[in-house]
Amino acid sequence: MATKFETSTFIANDPVQFPRRYTDKMDIEVVALLTAIIAWGNRKQIINNCNKMFFMMGKSPFKYIIDCGWDKIDPNMNIHRTFFGRDLIYVCRGLKYFYHRGFTLQNIKYDDVWQWIERLQYFMVKGNGGEYNRHIAPSGGNNASHKGTSPCKRLNLFLRWMVRTDSPVDLGVWTDNFSPSSLIIPLDVHVGRIARELGLVDRKSNDRVTAEIITDKLRDLDVNDPCKYDFALFGVGESQKHVKL
Repeated sequence: MATKFETSTFIANDPVQFPRRYTDKMDIEVVALLTAIIAWGNRKQIINNCNKMFFMMGKSPFKYIIDCGWDKIDPNMNIHRTFFGRDLIYVCRGLKYFYHRGFTLQNIKYDDVWQWIERLQYFMVKGNGGEYNRHIAPSGGNNASHKGTSPCKRLNLFLRWMVRTDSPVDLGVWTDNFSPSSLIIPLDVHVGRIARELGLVDRKSNDRVTAEIITDKLRDLDVNDPCKYDFALFGVGESQKHVKL
């Protein structure tokens, strides 16, 4: 079932097409993160809004961040649903802060995926003078002393894109310090619903624990690459209701 949906034809109608347009690893990293951050809602709207965002950032989104091109963004400009210019500024400022210290997000040291997310969020907050942002570093989230319960769907989607190799869809450009076996399923409403229908989980909440349970069940099928089944779960769910990510 996974191979039915994990094909090159998947790319044309999916936001993953945006990081695939670049060849430089740092541009891929920046574009993949920003794309994943706004990857919720109507897929056509996501793609239209990504086109606008990356057109504004020019040929090299990484250079745009390092050169502070984001200084000129109107904070009130709507980019995607509740993601505004001020949110894009926040992410760009946080990335510039990190890149002057860690060079690539792949270098964030971690014991598991949740700790990687926690440390990314920490750098975002640190780079923005202690301010939080609901789209990437929410107060009370994984970077706080009280760990959040969010499944962090968008950041786990970003990691799936960057880490999974030998895929006709995912990019697999992070080959150091990461392994596909460590990934967590990007849990959205489609994946959660289909996982329950298949008996992979019986919890009603689409939260961090549910994402872990589903991923553990998928590891029983492939311990080395559990997230390849994301394509089957998402694909079946979306084909039943073809509108939401």
